[in-house]
Amino acid sequence: MQYRRLGKTGYDVSAVGFGAWAIGADWGEVTEDEALAALHAAVDAGVTFFDTADVYGDGRSERLLARLRRERPDAEVVIATKAGRRLDPHVAAGYTAANIEAFVDRSLANLETEALDLLQLHCPPTEVYYDPDLFAGLDDLVARGKVRKYGVSVEKVEEALKTIEYHAVATVQIIFNIFRQRPAGLFLREAAARDVGVIVRVPLASGLLTGKMTRDTTFAADDHRNYNVEGQAFDRGETFAGVDFEQGLDAVGELRPLVPQGWSLVDVALRWILDHPEVGTVIPGAKNPTQARANAAAADLPALDAVTMERIAELYERYFVPQVHHRW
Repeated sequence: MQYRRLGKTGYDVSAVGFGAWAIGADWGEVTEDEALAALHAAVDAGVTFFDTADVYGDGRSERLLARLRRERPDAEVVIATKAGRRLDPHVAAGYTAANIEAFVDRSLANLETEALDLLQLHCPPTEVYYDPDLFAGLDDLVARGKVRKYGVSVEKVEEALKTIEYHAVATVQIIFNIFRQRPAGLFLREAAARDVGVIVRVPLASGLLTGKMTRDTTFAADDHRNYNVEGQAFDRGETFAGVDFEQGLDAVGELRPLVPQGWSLVDVALRWILDHPEVGTVIPGAKNPTQARANAAAADLPALDAVTMERIAELYERYFVPQVHHRW
């Protein structure tokens, strides 16, 4: 495993982390034993950064991570959680200091800790990024010891660029992958200049970039790849990175010849992200130990060669610039 400094948090974290959405909810059934086995396999592989949220399984994901910490007391893990999506309705007016503190208190209980390593606002409406009073409230949570560092999880590059204007924002979590390359422009440069840690989510485009899906693939009723394809439940960019499923399969067909011998398409997808040095950590999900170990292994692979990077750039221009580049 390779380790990188996560911006101004000062945390040194594994280049490949663990996204804990899948073990909480919305990706089909995962038993508690399966989830814990995946978490332990990740720790065994050197993973030290775990990302969750208070809404993943209504706190289930946080509670599983608390149990991991109990069972692996010698593992120096950093747990990032997110708050805000418990609001109903999920509107900008709900993002008050009092509401966020109530969510933080609940996460503290779930995670069995006195202070959150990293709190992230959970993809709030765009107006929230223009509310300095809310960010002052986050500063107060840090001052009072409930939160060690804070950041945001965003949907759009524009939101990311706005939020890093706040000096205390330590991290930005953003979708960035072979099918969603826009952050590689202005945002990554600005984040690096401001020492903001970049956390990359949806690196495998909800499984499209595993290369294991076909036009006959189906998803369970409780899997967001079934019920959120058009953004019915939350931002459609979170499901298949917002790309058309069949078009994504066509693009995967063109990526297969670029996979080096002995590698998998997952390796290429994760390595492509890690070959951007501004990225602090990438957080693929895993529902079992095999997936967790395979994800972690990408950190130790060599960089992709220039020809492969050029081919991937060309594929993005042809398939996805017209479809997604301007949206997020």
